[in-house]
Amino acid sequence: MGLITPRELVGVEELAPVHFIAIGGSGMNGIASAFLDLGYEVSGSDRQDSKYLRGLQERGARTYIGHAAEQLGNAKTVIASSAIRDDNPELVEARARGLRILHRSEALGALMLGRRGVAVAGTHGKTTTTAMIARVLTELGTDPSYLIGGAFLGSKTGGHIGTGEALVVEADESDGSFLQYPAEVAVVTNVDPDHLTNWGTAEAYADGFVRFATKPELKLLIVSADDPGAVELVKTLRESAARVPEIITFGTAPEADLRLTDLELTGTGSTFTLTDTRRGVGGPVRLAVPAKYNALNATATYAVATYFGGETAPDFSEGAVRAALGQFGGTHRRFELVGTVDGVRVYDDYSHHPTEVANMLGETARPAAGEGRVVACFQPHLYSRTRDFWREFAVALEQADEVIVMDVCGDREDPIDGITGALVSDAIRPGTANVTYQPVWDEAAPTVAAIARPGDVVVTIGCGDVTKVAPKIVDELRRRTAEAREA
Repeated sequence: MGLITPRELVGVEELAPVHFIAIGGSGMNGIASAFLDLGYEVSGSDRQDSKYLRGLQERGARTYIGHAAEQLGNAKTVIASSAIRDDNPELVEARARGLRILHRSEALGALMLGRRGVAVAGTHGKTTTTAMIARVLTELGTDPSYLIGGAFLGSKTGGHIGTGEALVVEADESDGSFLQYPAEVAVVTNVDPDHLTNWGTAEAYADGFVRFATKPELKLLIVSADDPGAVELVKTLRESAARVPEIITFGTAPEADLRLTDLELTGTGSTFTLTDTRRGVGGPVRLAVPAKYNALNATATYAVATYFGGETAPDFSEGAVRAALGQFGGTHRRFELVGTVDGVRVYDDYSHHPTEVANMLGETARPAAGEGRVVACFQPHLYSRTRDFWREFAVALEQADEVIVMDVCGDREDPIDGITGALVSDAIRPGTANVTYQPVWDEAAPTVAAIARPGDVVVTIGCGDVTKVAPKIVDELRRRTAEAREA
């Protein structure tokens, strides 16, 4: 796939009508929604139906399932992501017609022009933090615009164009997209090497964040004081001779500017004390989402909200920001409850990096299970990531009681010899989790349902099509329960 090269941005008024290839994707549907909000003609295609696709249809977009050259219609601009192959028939046709072809990040960057951008970056936590910032600024009355690589629970889109000045975006580092965005404020949740197929080395990956944090238009950098990679980023910036923005650090570290203390995890939520050590203000926060990492995301959100809120929110106060944090209810596929059957709770989670899997299992699934077991159904995503991190995935999964490992979801990649889900399942150490390797996709749900028992928390894990397994597990549990009652 490789890294993109940032290009000069073109105003959105020059782009329409626009056609999106893979319009239903997590990184694309929000951008398409934003163009619809602005009144532009939108069309697009995707390889399969989804709630995102249906939501865009309801709002007036012309959508197609499957890709074909004639579906471009009267498009002036075609927008694609790094996941789209060069031989895609719509991309081939766009080139043949001489249409403007933009990478997804260029379309997002175009939407940021003329607005006060907030770019949320980091290896983990981008989607939740972006959504949390958007929700808090909304609660404060600022009506922000936002573009999230996911959706609020109960919503069919991750995009909205509001009347306020702020535009909050999820800034993807995987292909270097985050270097495209003209942001006034940047958030870095963590720097944990990933996407090395594109970046080459961990050092190059870390340097990408340095470049992101030193873009000339950036005025404020909000960065973790706990994550080692983020701490190293701050050290590099402060030792640099280059111009750097104002830096605000957040976390549990004693030296953090915004410090989180007294954390108590309460099942599906948490409480903690948030103190702005620079101003000597702060107080209690109660979240409706679980885990320490969400408390850290909330602390970063507080920094953004106090930066913007004091200028634009009619009812702004420091206490109002802390209260607004409690109104955030989560995002799609972040430990999302899919169903409960006979005491078995089935969740779906997007975690696809070893650190994310470990944090989710240890800080979210385990407390939620209480006296019950944690049953993890894991699908490795991408052959390259599985090749690079199979040992680390195995260690992370050992926190569960039962692990079902599916085969790799290759998505945009071609298979790599010897790289299968068995690499992960075979590396789980005896005496930790009980492991089952199930390479047949259609057998995953029955396998999980046969293992689960009342009191268990079952969670499907990964950013591939494992998300479709979760409802199948619920259906299979219902079928088994009905059969048992009839017996």
